[in-house]
Amino acid sequence: MTISYEFDSAIRTCPLPCREGDSPIFAAKTQLGGATSTAPRKSGQSPRNGQAALERIAIMTTEELLFDVEERMEKTIDGLKSDLSGIRTGRANPGLVDSLRVDAYGSSVPIKQLASVGAPDPNQIVIRAYDPGTLKDIEKAIQASSLGLNPRIDGQVIRLNVPALSAEVRRKMVGRVRELCEEAKVAVRNIRRDGNKKAEQAEKAKEISEDDRDQTKDEIQEMTKKFESRANDLAKAREKEVMEN
Repeated sequence: MTISYEFDSAIRTCPLPCREGDSPIFAAKTQLGGATSTAPRKSGQSPRNGQAALERIAIMTTEELLFDVEERMEKTIDGLKSDLSGIRTGRANPGLVDSLRVDAYGSSVPIKQLASVGAPDPNQIVIRAYDPGTLKDIEKAIQASSLGLNPRIDGQVIRLNVPALSAEVRRKMVGRVRELCEEAKVAVRNIRRDGNKKAEQAEKAKEISEDDRDQTKDEIQEMTKKFESRANDLAKAREKEVMEN
């Protein structure tokens, strides 16, 4: 929410959080220690009090911006981890079926909610349904997926034999890993661009100083380097797993 308040005859606008039912005046009182645009400065009150309050709000604004940027970059890396887990490697990996959804109980359900998944040996994935009645549903979901694996119901479990990858398939998988890594890094850079733009807009609106703007952009750049490095590390580790026998 954005409200206007007054200090020393200067009207300022600043985003302040309001609880439901609170008025903007209440929000301003809460944020600025009781000072609002409707109240004249008390005799003896230092003009610096209002400026200090504005500075505190500016600091909150930059902190919130940096928090938002970091949170979005973190989610991008989480997405990369999920995507990479679905890349076949030279060994059986429970992550291959993590993103699988199963039509059961009248809705589409993540397989993790229906079964435990393990890899007892390098060439086999075992899926143990919590409710044996969903085994057929899980089998159908695997057959309809792009995994290219043939499920086999064995009593109370489903077994997936994971064949060894050919050299050509391994190269394709490595190429896909690199594509996913680059997509994640592009997403991180786009988040950097958005964060820098918001910092510049805040400076132009006189909500933060030029120094605050520059410091914020520097911190966003450091975050960008950190998350790009994490993406590279994840990709390299997955490439190594793909190429292992």
